[in-house]
Amino acid sequence: MRTTSLFVLVTTFISAWLLPSCAATGPKPTAAEPARITVLYDAFGKSATMTKDWGYAALVEINGKRILFDTGDDPAILAKNVKAKAVDLTKLDFVVLSHRHSDHAGGFSHLLSVNPRVKIYAPKDGLGGIFGSDLPSKFYRKDESLPAEMRYYNGAPPDVIRLGTVFPGANIQLIDKTTEVVPGITVIVTVSDAPGTKELKELSLAINTPDGIVLVVGCSHPGIETIAAEAAKINPHIHFIAGGFHLVAAQDAAIEKAATNLHDTYKVDYIAPGHCTGEPTFAAMQRMFGDHYLYAGLGTTLRVGAVPRVESDRSADLNEDDLRGYRMLLASSEVRTPRLQMRESPNPQTAASLKRLEEPSALVLQPDNHRTLDTALD
Repeated sequence: MRTTSLFVLVTTFISAWLLPSCAATGPKPTAAEPARITVLYDAFGKSATMTKDWGYAALVEINGKRILFDTGDDPAILAKNVKAKAVDLTKLDFVVLSHRHSDHAGGFSHLLSVNPRVKIYAPKDGLGGIFGSDLPSKFYRKDESLPAEMRYYNGAPPDVIRLGTVFPGANIQLIDKTTEVVPGITVIVTVSDAPGTKELKELSLAINTPDGIVLVVGCSHPGIETIAAEAAKINPHIHFIAGGFHLVAAQDAAIEKAATNLHDTYKVDYIAPGHCTGEPTFAAMQRMFGDHYLYAGLGTTLRVGAVPRVESDRSADLNEDDLRGYRMLLASSEVRTPRLQMRESPNPQTAASLKRLEEPSALVLQPDNHRTLDTALD
């Protein structure tokens, strides 16, 4: 009896020890890849191996997709920066080109050189758009009294007139209205009403996640608040916004309005502004969002989850090199940024950063510079 009891006890002990070991050596479920956004092109950043330049491009890895959002301004710089971050542009699900300005589409030729058949979503700009366009032939008035040689298409035009693109051979799909391109991923279409870019069509990328909308914007010519409003139609909970807010030359009141509306009206959880957002707006957004403001300089990888964080560089403060380089690139684009009256900062580190923005080296907007804003700072 004692022998039997001892056998049962030993067997039970061995089983309890062996089973977890066997389970540990068995197949493990593959964890989902973390969602992240890597900034590949911008005018400020801390990477010593990447080149700062005016423009924007980012690799978005989310919902199982790899998406290139914009291509920056210069193909050689894009190629260098992509190599520095070991990003493989041959492995993309698709590309989004936000709008036609060169600092977002200028690097396109490098992309095509390494991935010529990748699908590209671009705005349908109407007659003469650089990405190609088409329109019904009924758009023009006709006069049947004229002889055939004086009439377009000898008086028998096609139903649809198709115009070419400056990127022949590219696999471009034109987007004219907000479209869910794959389940959970939507390309938002908005149109600018601002002087200088009136009627410019711009695409933004909205990904619906369990944590809310992740929104990637290129230049926000139609207004960052307008784009946020469109994103909220997909899901009223906007979790994260990254990209350019186009407030680089805005005055204090407009900056404060945008910051307040994003924070209080649209209740955005986190922001990571870059590109044409502007130095004073960086400061204002940092004050408004506090530790929910993420630094997004060139080379930064942003981990996008329930609690977004900076993966490659945890500092949220602009350093002196950032500020100097950002100003130099602004100057080289013949654009001047406005001064922002700085308020008391919530913490010493941020206060030091904001203090540097007030130095005499800060560039001042001159009245005769307004005409350059939409060509150089897009």
